[in-house]
Amino acid sequence: MTSERSTYATDWLARAGLRPTRQRVALAELLIGDGQHRHVTAESLFEAARQTGAAVSLATVYNTLRAFCEAGVLNEITVDGSKSYFDTNTHDHPHFFWEDDGRLSDAPADQLEIARLPDAPEGAEIAAVDVVIRLRRKS
Repeated sequence: MTSERSTYATDWLARAGLRPTRQRVALAELLIGDGQHRHVTAESLFEAARQTGAAVSLATVYNTLRAFCEAGVLNEITVDGSKSYFDTNTHDHPHFFWEDDGRLSDAPADQLEIARLPDAPEGAEIAAVDVVIRLRRKS
């Protein structure tokens, strides 16, 4: 990777308060090194890392994604209760889930209107509202 990508990734980690280990920098470069937002799974990020020659295990990818989420620089979006996608755009926004190819993409937030949410049960507060709109190609 270029040094510009590495600097951008290292700065991103520093702003999140994360130590820039070799593995974290390599994965951060893949996630945000070009300044573009993306949605990845642990498996797709692991495969991308392997293609660049980064020496990381799948377990390291999972652990690093968890650390990035805990630091607030990634959001986890769960589809079907079992498949997790990780989004570099941490602002609230809806998603399209493309059932035909298992892909997640951003949906236009300005077109979403949620008129009312139910009250949270006593002793709880709403932490977030995730909107995933499932799509399939027309036959």
